Amino acid sequence: MSVRELVVLGTASQVPTRHRNHNGYLLRWDGEGILFDPGDGTQRQMARASVAAYDINRICVTHFHGDHSLGLAGVIQRINLDGVPHEVTAHYPASGHVFFRRLRYATAYRESVDITEAPVQADGVLARTDSYTLRAHKLSHPVESYGYRITEPDGRRMLPERLAAHGIKGPDVGRLQRDGELRGVTLADVSEERRGQSFAFVMDTRLCDGVHALADGCDMLVIESTFLDEDHQLASDHGHLTAGQAGAVARRAGVRHLVLTHFSQRYSDPAEFERQARAAGYDGELTVAADLVRVPLPKRSP
Repeated sequence: MSVRELVVLGTASQVPTRHRNHNGYLLRWDGEGILFDPGDGTQRQMARASVAAYDINRICVTHFHGDHSLGLAGVIQRINLDGVPHEVTAHYPASGHVFFRRLRYATAYRESVDITEAPVQADGVLARTDSYTLRAHKLSHPVESYGYRITEPDGRRMLPERLAAHGIKGPDVGRLQRDGELRGVTLADVSEERRGQSFAFVMDTRLCDGVHALADGCDMLVIESTFLDEDHQLASDHGHLTAGQAGAVARRAGVRHLVLTHFSQRYSDPAEFERQARAAGYDGELTVAADLVRVPLPKRSP
């Protein structure tokens, strides 16, 4: 059975605390793992969360502030030390190429793994696989920053009662799916459209068009909520969102599961982030992220 879940490795904004590591998030999507924003200490958090270097197929960095990228050096060296057998692709803002190279070669080690660098230069599609399309949208932060969205292709859901009514069973089901027609029965006769699942990752940013484009209609939105609403001016000044803004974005976008993260150390009550997101009108599933939790993507809509 395929697994689609978010493994939270760290949730702190700017500096780690006693209970929150720097950022780090691994999305398990079927047989692949996509690592987002590995901050300092990510390699150790991976061990605590039972995430191996072998699990990483892509690395997506939103921007080059330390809490989102300082862990690259350790993660990349671990990928090489463990001899990961598959190609690993790294996406990051093109303007930060010098920082990526510095982190990739921060110390001496033996390179044994093919890590493909694929810098992001503009909004658009970064990769297509059989399982998903990866897109990027520019965000609004003091340094260049991009958010990422993963979308599964739409498909068809077979309807057993219609298959039975047409006498189609066993290997014939596969033939119909492959060819689109069997003995005068079309795929549309025995199936219904199945919307592909989607996941969006939005870190350090003010409200902007990119935030809304990434969030639109997605099944799971992982979004920064660095500040509470009473500190909205601080959020704007430093290029961040508040919990209420994140909740309002999710409400307008029709997000099914909202994951709040990237919390400033100035706040002591995590529950207040949920209260403010709810006060903004969001009524779907909501998780206030904590280090090492696992959050499954919502089950498909009927």
